[in-house]
Amino acid sequence: MTSTFPDISISTERLVLRPFEEADIPALADMMNDESVIAWTRAPYPYGLGDARDQALRLAPAERTTGRGIVFAVAEFLTQRLVGIVHLCHTDWRLLATEVSYIVAPWARGEGYASESVLAVARWLFQDQKFERLELRTAAGNTAAQQVAQKVGCISEGVLRHAWIARTQTEDGGWTDLRTDLIVWSLLAEDLDGAPDRISGPDGFGVYPSYSEWG
Repeated sequence: MTSTFPDISISTERLVLRPFEEADIPALADMMNDESVIAWTRAPYPYGLGDARDQALRLAPAERTTGRGIVFAVAEFLTQRLVGIVHLCHTDWRLLATEVSYIVAPWARGEGYASESVLAVARWLFQDQKFERLELRTAAGNTAAQQVAQKVGCISEGVLRHAWIARTQTEDGGWTDLRTDLIVWSLLAEDLDGAPDRISGPDGFGVYPSYSEWG
């Protein structure tokens, strides 16, 4: 029998991490069309309202029900405005290990939302779900994502050479693929000892899985 994560929401001082809602679709489409998201993720571009609806209402719930992981829409607690995504994927239920990816909307960057939401998910994962390992992968040129990994207490384990394809903008405004290295980070329960609930600093992009990896 396939194990699955519970259908829950997680709250922090400023954020609520919850399932996607219909009202999130326009903000999700806007967020995924941001240049930084296009550059560092495998999301389709251009990214339309149909893509957002499919991701929010079909693909995201299926990640949990199939046991592959869980997707949280990250919203401001007071306004309920969508500010990002945290996605646990490639979950191994025997090893009790999973990989975290995250995206922060351009209008919400610089507030420390990435580290706050990743820390909240990590605490829930280790304390409530009794997991043993959380992994994060960042593209070699994505320094903001690397700073987030360091701030939440991740340990760098090495480099996977030429293991990712990012995108770079061309002179005519289009996009072309750019092969790059991946830095592998890990977080264990003991790495969270003494970590604060909120960490200021830049918000980056974990290696966000493509639609094909969502199944």
